[in-house]
Amino acid sequence: MQIEKFVEMMPKVELHVHLEGSIRPQTLLKLAGRYGVALPASTAAGLQEWFTFRDFDHFIEIYKTISSCIRCADDIELIARDFLAGQAEQNILYSEVTFTADTHFRNGIAFEEQMAALRRANEWAKKDLGIEMRLVLDIPRMISSEDGHYTADWVLQTAGNGLVAALGLGGPEVGYPPERFSDSFRKVLAAGLPSVPHAGETEGPASIWGAVNTLGARRIGHGVRCLEDARLVDVLRERQIPLEVCPTSNVCLKVVDRIEAHPLPRLLAEGLYVTVNSDDPALFNTSLTREFLICAQVFGMPREQLKQLTLNAARATLLPAEEKRALVERVENGFSELGV
Repeated sequence: MQIEKFVEMMPKVELHVHLEGSIRPQTLLKLAGRYGVALPASTAAGLQEWFTFRDFDHFIEIYKTISSCIRCADDIELIARDFLAGQAEQNILYSEVTFTADTHFRNGIAFEEQMAALRRANEWAKKDLGIEMRLVLDIPRMISSEDGHYTADWVLQTAGNGLVAALGLGGPEVGYPPERFSDSFRKVLAAGLPSVPHAGETEGPASIWGAVNTLGARRIGHGVRCLEDARLVDVLRERQIPLEVCPTSNVCLKVVDRIEAHPLPRLLAEGLYVTVNSDDPALFNTSLTREFLICAQVFGMPREQLKQLTLNAARATLLPAEEKRALVERVENGFSELGV
C-alpha cells in the first residue's frame, strides 16, 4: 500500500485543533454573505490566498474576521458539523477541540446556547459518523485577567457534562505571559480539572515554564521552543508532559522558516512526548492527514512511528479511563487491520 493511502486510511486522534480555525472557505463565504460581512475575497481560492499570513498579528486579524461571521448558535452548530464531517473523512476517531467561547459571548451568543449547539453537533457525529469531540475552552490572552474568570467559571460549570474537558489559554504569547491568568487556572486546578495552555510557539522557554509551573499544564499546546532551554527539555522529558506539535502551523506563522527545518525530529530524539496536530487546518491549508504525510515523506518516519504518534495522542486525551482504553483499543485495531 502506498504511503499516501496508508496515511489516509489509518486511525487518528487529534488534540490541538481550533474549531473557528477549521471553518471551511465555502462555509465562511456563506456566513459572510448572510450577515453582510465584507471579506477580501469572494471565492474559496481567494480566501486561501488571503490566508497567506504575514505574521502572527495578521493571523489574529483573520481569526477575528472569521469570528465576526458567527452570529448565533445555529452558526456554531453549522461549523461544528462541518468540522466533524471533515474529521470523519480523515478517520479521526476523536478530537479535543479548542473553542473560544469568550469571543462568541462578546458577540451576543449566550454561553448556554453555544454549548447546546456544540452538544447537538457532537451527538449527531457520534450517532451518524461514529466519532466524537471534547472541548478545551480557552482564554484569549488579549483580554484582562479579570475577564479570564468567565471562561474558568464556564469550565467549572460544565465539568462532567461529557463535552467540556479542560481550560486552555490561546492567542499571542508575546506581551501576554501565562502568569497573568494564574487565578483563573488555580480555580480550575483546585476542582481537579485539567489545564491545557498554548506556550512555546511565538514566545520562548519562559512561556512554557509559566505554563508548567504556574498554570499546572497537563499538556502544552505547541511547546516546540522548549529546545532553547536544556533544563526545560529535561523537565518535560522527566514528567512526560505531552506536546501538541503542529508543523505546518509553525511554518505559516514563521516559528520556523521551512518544513524541512521543523524541530519535530529533534523533539522525538530528545525523548519528549510528542503528538501531531493540524491547529487551524482551514487557515493553513492543511489537515491532520497532511501533517502525518509530512512526518512520513519529509521526516522519513516509518509506519510504526506514525502508529506510535497516534497512540501518544490517544493516551494523552482527557477522556475518563474506561473511554480512553476503548479509544486506544480502536487505534490499535485500526493499525492492525492495516498490517502495522
